[in-house]
Amino acid sequence: MMRILFITSNRLGDAVISTGVLDALQKRYPAAMFTVVCGPVAAGLFEADPRCERIIIMEKRRHDRHWIDLWRACCRTRWFMVVDLRGSLIGLTLRARRRIIVRGGRRPGRRVEQLGEALGYRRTPMPRVWISEKQRVEAVAALPEGRWLALGPTANWDGKIWPPERFVELAQALRAENLRAVVFYGPGEGERARAEPVLKALPEALDLGGDKSLGEVAALLQRCVLFVGNDSGLMHLAAAAGTPTLGLFGPSRASEYAPAGRLARFVEAPGPEGHAPIDGLGVAAVLKVAKEILREKDVCVPDRRSD
Repeated sequence: MMRILFITSNRLGDAVISTGVLDALQKRYPAAMFTVVCGPVAAGLFEADPRCERIIIMEKRRHDRHWIDLWRACCRTRWFMVVDLRGSLIGLTLRARRRIIVRGGRRPGRRVEQLGEALGYRRTPMPRVWISEKQRVEAVAALPEGRWLALGPTANWDGKIWPPERFVELAQALRAENLRAVVFYGPGEGERARAEPVLKALPEALDLGGDKSLGEVAALLQRCVLFVGNDSGLMHLAAAAGTPTLGLFGPSRASEYAPAGRLARFVEAPGPEGHAPIDGLGVAAVLKVAKEILREKDVCVPDRRSD
């Protein structure tokens, strides 16, 4: 059997971005089965992928011993190809007919385009999601037909978080578009605490955060007409799911990490990229782009990049 080892990021956002090249590889090699290496937070991205026969979760250990663990898990297989998006040396030590090693280092341009170019694709492979039928059915039950507004008020560090009261003001303004808020956030007490001010100020909003797999979250996001959220893995997941997505950027780099999708947009706080405080981003600017996305969505055929 043709087997391909695909090593992607430990971080959720970068792992979501890499799903485009994984999908492109699966189309290029239709007889291949894939082993995906990723961090614990990203593992759920690949669980419903029928071409993924194994997921190796790589947890960091002292003295980089996690790479030794990975080598031991992979060294007995004769790989058709090793694709290493982490730029490590492990691909050179495994038996493989072909190796693609994407080296690190910051380069100009969007990360999704950089990966496509590194693997030789002329057209940028767009991120996608894999969703099981069970997850899809459960999402329909949780979010029946309606105009659901997905809010992503959390991020992996506080400097990227738009003030909670502005999420609330935005949601209230979008009620005029018949949108009802749904709040998403990741697992753990820290994520819950960051989402709490929005949940308290919007008692009518649905709380769908904290305890769901990534496939479940992706299925729920597909039920929403718009996602508005901070630069985060959740933002990238929404865009990959085909949900119209508006990413909010302050000190992070939209030029590299803007959401990728047909109806994916971003708004930046005023100031130099990489240094602009996100609290400089006003509600009016976000609301303007959100309404533009909604108008564009109303004339577009739905796009769902998933199985």
